[in-house]
Amino acid sequence: MDVVCQCGAIRFKTPTPAPLDIFHCHCTECRKQSASAFGTSAIFPAFTLPPDLPLGIYTRQTDSGGTLDCYFCTKCGTRILHIGRGNSRTVSIKGGCVDALDWSKAKHIWCSRAVVKIPEGVERWDEEPID
Repeated sequence: MDVVCQCGAIRFKTPTPAPLDIFHCHCTECRKQSASAFGTSAIFPAFTLPPDLPLGIYTRQTDSGGTLDCYFCTKCGTRILHIGRGNSRTVSIKGGCVDALDWSKAKHIWCSRAVVKIPEGVERWDEEPID
């Protein structure tokens, strides 16, 4: 799948033809990051980003006490992906940057903090899903 930021300066392909999972996150941090009612993340196996991309990193603490590196385009500011330190298995690519993403299978997380109604019949968790 193609991943592209708003200005087109960031371009790369995902490591697999489809994500492992898709989440609509209703936590406060994702709402702020997306400037919307929720943030969407497509989960892919970990991979190495292509060199020489104009990426900046914003690092923050998570509610669970971890550290999250948040990569964004330094030209247009679009958030591209998140990598949790200590998590070598997966990366979280921001859903709006993934061309042809099938949004129909998205699961809702942190629903206890939602500011919009969660659709009936979707897979959902009040906080983070438990592995």
